[in-house]
Amino acid sequence: NYDFQGTAPFLALRSDKPLTEAVAAGLAEALKDPQIRRDMGEGTDPRQMVWWMTDLTEIVLLDFILSQQDRIGNIDHVEHWVWVENGEVKSRKAASHGKETEPLPEGAVRIKRTHLNDNDAGGRVEYANFAKSTGMLDDMHHYPVRLYRQLMALEADLIAEGPLHGYLKTSFGLSDRQFAQLVKNTLLAAATLRSQCQAGVIQFDLDPETFMLTGSATPETI
Repeated sequence: NYDFQGTAPFLALRSDKPLTEAVAAGLAEALKDPQIRRDMGEGTDPRQMVWWMTDLTEIVLLDFILSQQDRIGNIDHVEHWVWVENGEVKSRKAASHGKETEPLPEGAVRIKRTHLNDNDAGGRVEYANFAKSTGMLDDMHHYPVRLYRQLMALEADLIAEGPLHGYLKTSFGLSDRQFAQLVKNTLLAAATLRSQCQAGVIQFDLDPETFMLTGSATPETI
C-alpha cells in the first residue's frame, strides 16, 4: 500500500499545486522509480491522469469504509475511447484485441478506466484495513466535489439513523460488529476529509469530463 501511494496519480492527488501542475509533478516524481517507468512508459496523457486520480479517490474511500484488505493487486482496467462531440464528452469501449472495426471519432483519446476485481476481502472485522492504517485518505489536495458531498450526506444519514442506515443494516447480512465497523469507518473518513477541507488544503477540482472539455480545472467552493 505504501508503494501504491508512490504511483503517479496518487502523488498528484497529494500535490498542493494547481491540478495541471500537480499532474505534471506526480508524473515526474513517479517516473524516477525504474519499475514505474517501465510499466507506464513515456508520454502519459494528462487527461488519463485526471481520470486515474478521480478513480483513486473513489477506490480509496470505498476500501477505507469497507476495510478491504487486499486491493493492491486487484485493480485492472478497461480501455475506452473518449472524445468531445458538440460540446459533450462521449465514450465507447475500445477493442481489447486487434484493430477497431469502426472509425474513430476525431480527437478520440484512449483512456484506461479502472475496473475492480476480487472484492471479497472486505466488510469483516478481522480483515486488516490497510487504507486506514497506511493513511491513504491523509493529505489529499485534489478531490471531486460530488464525492465529498456524497460522503457528507452518508455521514449525516448514518448519524441520524436515516434510510441508508436502515438499508445497510438490514440488507447485506452484516453482523452487529460488522455494521458498527462500517459506520465507524464512514464517520472517520468524513472527519478526516472534513478537517482537510476546513484547513483549506483540498482543491475540489477533480472532474475528468470538464478537464476533457477545457484542458483545465477551476476549483469549486464548499
